[in-house]
Amino acid sequence: MDILSVVLTFIAFSLLFVILAISVLLIRTFTGKSITNQNYPPVHGTIFHLLLYFNKLYDQQTESAKKQRTFRLLTPEQSEIYTTDIRNIEHILKTNFDKYSKGKHNQEIITDLFGQGIFIVDGEKWRQQRKLASFEFSTRVLRDFSCSVFKRNAAKLVRAVSKLSDAGLAFDMQDILMRCTLDSIFKVGFGVELNCLEGPSKEGIAFMKAFDDSNALVYWRYVDPFWKLKRFLNVGCEAVLKKNIKIINDFVHEVIRTKRKLLAVQRDCDEKEDILSRFLVESTRHPEIMNDQYLRDIILNFMIAGKDTSANTLSWFIFMLCKNPLIQEKIAQEVRDVTGRHGEGANVDEFAANITDATLDHMHYLHAALTETLRLYPAVPVDGRCTEMDDTLPDGYRLRKGDGVYYMAYAMGRMPYIWGEDADEFRPERWLENGIFQPESPFKFIAFHAGPRMCLGKDFAYRQMKIVSIALLRFFRFKLADATKNVTYRTMFTLHIDGGLPVCAISRTE
Repeated sequence: MDILSVVLTFIAFSLLFVILAISVLLIRTFTGKSITNQNYPPVHGTIFHLLLYFNKLYDQQTESAKKQRTFRLLTPEQSEIYTTDIRNIEHILKTNFDKYSKGKHNQEIITDLFGQGIFIVDGEKWRQQRKLASFEFSTRVLRDFSCSVFKRNAAKLVRAVSKLSDAGLAFDMQDILMRCTLDSIFKVGFGVELNCLEGPSKEGIAFMKAFDDSNALVYWRYVDPFWKLKRFLNVGCEAVLKKNIKIINDFVHEVIRTKRKLLAVQRDCDEKEDILSRFLVESTRHPEIMNDQYLRDIILNFMIAGKDTSANTLSWFIFMLCKNPLIQEKIAQEVRDVTGRHGEGANVDEFAANITDATLDHMHYLHAALTETLRLYPAVPVDGRCTEMDDTLPDGYRLRKGDGVYYMAYAMGRMPYIWGEDADEFRPERWLENGIFQPESPFKFIAFHAGPRMCLGKDFAYRQMKIVSIALLRFFRFKLADATKNVTYRTMFTLHIDGGLPVCAISRTE
């Protein structure tokens, strides 16, 4: 047999294998799913249809939700139910909390990156981490330390933007905000100074890029039926993911080793300010459980909570202010009114240092504008649970054990039946009554999750975002570098702006 025959035979067997694999997937996808049974949510396609509009996934989900508040996609294993119905969301996140879990399917996809961290685990592991994290976030030491870090980094951010503004340069607002929040979370979380804003740390920037790319690559697994085979063969996107995770692991484990050595020298210091130090102290009491791998997982879960959510929200916030200059000026006026005399003539360090809890509490319009940003551009656009037993949702649709149930925060923010006919509009006033911010039900405004797993860092995030916003809007006015450019998202776990956000900053002192 000549070489050509061998090659043709190999190609033929490869094609046959692919055809058989696809046939098996299709049979498993459509068999036993009660497709025509009206007791189950209507079918809007299969999980593989997501490949057709993956880059516009959340907008496609929005259009589907406007036609049907609850629908499902079929997968080879189970059905994936998607809903914007507030009653359903309260049902799965609170009323019947114990009937739902993260699910083996989700854990299998995410574990390579996030390990056994708080966002991934269920049961006793979750309760243990939740209890410990809840205690840490409630301490005055961490609150005061984090606020001082946020204020120092906000001042550094203003100086960095000032240099670009003075040079008349456009710059990527998302990138500079990512570096700012990365500096903050590393200092608050791990007691490490990265200084990415002042002089980018090569290791820190490499870590950030590896983390963001891994976020997107892991999310791709949801629509890639061959990701396990690619991981086994170490090819394609799975090979890239493996390299990125090694960069992440090496960096984090070095941080842990360094911090252990430092704490060994500082045994006489009782007040541990950063989160990692406090967890390391706790690990001495439970060394068999809280090993370095466990700490690594906790760190990365804090990373996505502390860096991505704040930086992404602030990026979309600046974008919306550029699109709505009257609202931008209204917030800037509130900053001047609330900061009063200490804002007049103060340099950036003095101004940031004088931002107090009282300052933050009086910024009702800013708080409303940030919340309105999260309504339209939630940091986590889709999230959900998995049924541990057969159940029936409040809207009457039945679920089978093993089905995934996802709430679409991005789509919910655009639902007229939830927010009114102006749901698509950016209108901070919807959150105000007589000038005072009025919160909504967490099952309606789901940006910080709800129920027993509601985000512990909500106040933490608002403090950072408000401090950064106050500092930026006190000193600058922002406009898009190219108002004609289409600004959209990158499909991943968190809502990044795809390709960054080029803006120009105009000094308010001119």
